[in-house]
Amino acid sequence: MPSTGGHSHAGPRGQRPSCRTAKNITGPPPDGSPVSWWDATCGFSSPAEAYACRRAEDARACALLEAEQTLLPNPDGPYGTGGPLDGLDALLAGLTPDTTVLVPLGTNQPDHERVRHQALAALDRADAPHALVYADLPYTGHLAAWATDGASTALATSRKWGLAHQQLTRERPCTVAHDIRLDDEEWARKRAAVLCHASQLAPLAADHGSLVARSGPLRAELAWAVGRRGAPGA
Repeated sequence: MPSTGGHSHAGPRGQRPSCRTAKNITGPPPDGSPVSWWDATCGFSSPAEAYACRRAEDARACALLEAEQTLLPNPDGPYGTGGPLDGLDALLAGLTPDTTVLVPLGTNQPDHERVRHQALAALDRADAPHALVYADLPYTGHLAAWATDGASTALATSRKWGLAHQQLTRERPCTVAHDIRLDDEEWARKRAAVLCHASQLAPLAADHGSLVARSGPLRAELAWAVGRRGAPGA
């Protein structure tokens, strides 16, 4: 999953799926690349500096969530070239059927949506691991009905925040599998993991508001179990 997985799906042990590893698809940027606008906004002078910092931040977050960090050799969005993500299909093919794979929904995030399309296509087989598609935050958290029992239903009609969800449900049967509001203990654990990604929090807050507020978008989590493409119910 992308680094926002910790923002979106790091809740209580008893209700989050049992995942063996956390997958991060971001690899090093190509040599000689100019620093991206996002990395510059985060305060970095070079792509290499940003990558080294983000890799360390992600490792700390994974450690707090008791997950293993696995990196695939795909540069972050501004440095990518498009096309299939290297290593993702092979990684998913090597997982056992009892594994749960967390896949980002891609709410207004083309890079996340690209991961979703490729991952679900690779998992479209009878002996595949179980896939959960999670509402990526803070983006989906702008939905007016976020953190309510009606969030999934509201995504089905939202023209601003629901397009990725609507595309997903047209293609595959989806059932809400994980819909929670974190209690204080769960929130404290999640907040600690989110704060590991310190280099991006201030710029994200400029666009998305008070990310780590107790009443902010990260207080809730939502994920769907998805079936195979074209299966009944899609």
